[in-house]
Amino acid sequence: MSEKIKVGFLLLGGCAGCEMAVVDLSEKLVDALAHLEVVFWAPTVADVKYHDLEAMDDGYIDVAFIDGMIRLDEHIHMAKVMRKKAKTLIAFGVCAALGGTAGMGSLHTKEELFSKAFKNTPTTDNPDNIYPSPHCLVDGKYDLTLPTYEDKVRTLNQIVDVDYYIGGCPPHHSHVEIAIGALVSNQLPPKGSWITNGKAVCDVCKRNPTRNGNGGRIMVDKVLRMVDGVPDENVCLLQQGYLCFGPITQGDCGGSCLNVNIPCRGCGGPIPGNEDYGAQALTSIASILGSEDATASLMEKYPNLAKFFYRYALPSGTLPRKM
Repeated sequence: MSEKIKVGFLLLGGCAGCEMAVVDLSEKLVDALAHLEVVFWAPTVADVKYHDLEAMDDGYIDVAFIDGMIRLDEHIHMAKVMRKKAKTLIAFGVCAALGGTAGMGSLHTKEELFSKAFKNTPTTDNPDNIYPSPHCLVDGKYDLTLPTYEDKVRTLNQIVDVDYYIGGCPPHHSHVEIAIGALVSNQLPPKGSWITNGKAVCDVCKRNPTRNGNGGRIMVDKVLRMVDGVPDENVCLLQQGYLCFGPITQGDCGGSCLNVNIPCRGCGGPIPGNEDYGAQALTSIASILGSEDATASLMEKYPNLAKFFYRYALPSGTLPRKM
């Protein structure tokens, strides 16, 4: 048997949901481990320390998966260390690839975020307005430190060179299986590519109007939110006025949200070739608004369009970076 592929997992600014997608492979993960050797998995699974990664030889890890966005100086440091240790680096999940929902924090100042988190909430008891500090001296002799909070959220490829991308929040476990299969069989796409089935969410959606006989693209006269009613499960959500990003989003999830009557919000990442997901989402939705009333309805239902169109992709957008 050939030598096993050395694999590493590193969680940065994320929730570990991407790593749970790996665990969700269940017995298929056990089968994959016949070909893989996990040499680093922190901080979620194994009791290893960052200095254990720093002590490895450069290029020791064959393939590294990094999930989570970049917000702390610690994230920047560890991303750079993992890049040195890994021959191939994969941005695993939408947070690493595009910034994720946490990326919307870049629309607010550090002071606004800290005030909301540590002061101005009904359940917060902080009369002295104490905020986290990078340095704290306790009892005059214990110098305790915390990572420094950066001014904005960054994607992984804004810090280090990334070889491949996988979308999803989290990636669907069936797609993780495909990605690991491509890794084991050495059938990865060209460097810089998304590992994807190449289909949009609409292509795998059971209510696609070109498939179920409900006609093609139509213009809408009003925009609805999910609180406004229950969509017909047999009719395209866009045709009903419920805004869905299925036409411009990778369908590696199998249309999971659509399958439970919820519109796609774009966590799968952009169709390859699109460099600014939010701008494409805006263009796509604007193209189906059939009247000024529909536009007014959009503004009323979604007063913060930046957070709506860039829900998962703000740090990666070219437009937000220029504003």
